[in-house]
Amino acid sequence: MEYIGYIGLTALALCWIPQSVDTLRLGRCDVNLSFLVLSAVGSLSLAIYAVLRSDQVFILVNTLTTAGALLNLFYKIRPRRSIA
Repeated sequence: MEYIGYIGLTALALCWIPQSVDTLRLGRCDVNLSFLVLSAVGSLSLAIYAVLRSDQVFILVNTLTTAGALLNLFYKIRPRRSIA
């Protein structure tokens, strides 16, 4: 049954890749700020909980999703200035 956790881990971690690539390419994030904040807080909280429970699947997925959310949140708050 653990493979189901790894399927979910992969899907959740991969879902941030297209948005993060666009964010890095554009230097800004067009995703709703509330979504980014809630996603970052939620995945960070779950990562901490998973560490306390020693659950490797959820440590990995929530660390990766936290990184994706924080990257996009950073560019939402501090967009890159265009050089024009």
